[in-house]
Amino acid sequence: MTASDDRKQLVDQYSEDACFVIDSLEQIGSRWRLIVLHDLQDGEKRFNELKRSTDASSRTLSRVLDDLQEMDFVTRRLEEDAPVATYYSLTEKGMSLCPVFEEVERWGQKWIGDSDAPDEAPD
Repeated sequence: MTASDDRKQLVDQYSEDACFVIDSLEQIGSRWRLIVLHDLQDGEKRFNELKRSTDASSRTLSRVLDDLQEMDFVTRRLEEDAPVATYYSLTEKGMSLCPVFEEVERWGQKWIGDSDAPDEAPD
């Protein structure tokens, strides 16, 4: 195997690894999906609770919840007692994103943070 072959193999491996990152971000990457997934970390919520806490329109929230349900990030529960209520919660797949959100939040605090904060980032 030549040095050129070794480099090509490394590039191919890097591209393959990057594809997982890109594919993951494409699945969860829309602004509204991230907002809803993050909001549901606190537990099951009714549609109107999500609407208030995310500030999404009914149409947007409904579309996003349908997408997240289809991708198995969110589950829907209908309670037919008066008044009828629809509840949403994270599935196991959705819950697996909680540590990812925590890490992204830590990264954001360190590298994006408040512009008035000292130059030294927190650990």
